[in-house]
Amino acid sequence: MTIENVVQVDEKIGKILDLEFENYAAKNNIDCNYEQFAFLAKEGEEVLGVITGNAYYKEVHVQDLIIVEKYRKQHIGMKLLAKAEEYAREKGVVNINLSTYAFQAPEFYKKYGFQVEFIRENKEEPKLNKLFLVKYL
Repeated sequence: MTIENVVQVDEKIGKILDLEFENYAAKNNIDCNYEQFAFLAKEGEEVLGVITGNAYYKEVHVQDLIIVEKYRKQHIGMKLLAKAEEYAREKGVVNINLSTYAFQAPEFYKKYGFQVEFIRENKEEPKLNKLFLVKYL
């Protein structure tokens, strides 16, 4: 056996992941229902921001939310979160979860209705405290 560093998951590996997640969930009488999503905020061809994540096991996990710096403070992040929430509701999920660092955007997410579930402290750099948040639908 060898262990290899793979920079990007290709279609073949993606299919293995999907199949194994689905099979394991089915063995436990759970519907995995895994799906990736990405929504772009655009002005013409220019990307203003993006939100990405996954839906599975009756929840949505927001992986990334980023707004191009010159477009921040224009409610684009809120609109992208609203789109992800609409997507979540259409899928019938019960919560949206995400994580963020203390220096990033915890207050932004709280304004949108997320609650802090847990904080993993960084003993050396408080700005790197990691907050785990949830919004129940």
